[in-house]
Amino acid sequence: MSIWTRIADALNALAKGESLTAVFEKLRTPPERSVAFAIAVVALGAKMAKADGQVTRDEVTAFREVFQIAPEDEDGAAKVFDMARTDVAGYKDYARKIAGMFADDSTTLCDLMEGLFHIAMADGFYHPNENEFLEEVSRIFGQTDAQFMALRARFVPDAPKDPYTVLGVARNAPLPEIRKVWRQLVRETHPDAMMARGVPEEAVRLAEKKMIDINRAWDEINGARV
Repeated sequence: MSIWTRIADALNALAKGESLTAVFEKLRTPPERSVAFAIAVVALGAKMAKADGQVTRDEVTAFREVFQIAPEDEDGAAKVFDMARTDVAGYKDYARKIAGMFADDSTTLCDLMEGLFHIAMADGFYHPNENEFLEEVSRIFGQTDAQFMALRARFVPDAPKDPYTVLGVARNAPLPEIRKVWRQLVRETHPDAMMARGVPEEAVRLAEKKMIDINRAWDEINGARV
């Protein structure tokens, strides 16, 4: 059974009158937690698409890169997207529900932000409204300013590529402390760790870029201090 078939089952529950909160409550543990992750990325992505005023072909392609959508599952994916895009609820309401869903796992919320940044940059332009949207979602998710700046540094081409910002550490932090942060990020980004916390297999591929970015940042810092 594909993830989109399982998502369709969740949507059927919504259609029968169950609240989004109630549906998320049923999806708290693996493997159903991966369904909640997918719904969260697509739903918030749809809200973000409204932030810059249009849904581009590039953004649709970005969804396909986060989740490999088979032709037979396209209707289910489109249904999630359209439901979120046309829902009268604001994106902050969605973000709060999702933050509550993953309240016990802040790392998964970081994974969600990775997917949203990937979608935001799909058209090659970082719209000011997208920045405002992502910054607010990041706050609702409980991320620090350093975590948000690290994501922006990695994804936005014209953002400063300072390695300390990428790792989310202070420039005057001792090297052993920076090494500890780097190793923790590497552990969190390992595919096995991501799948264990409910990130769909399709979305784990995004971790390859993150691993490259954090390893490059560590090499730059370590090399400069030797």
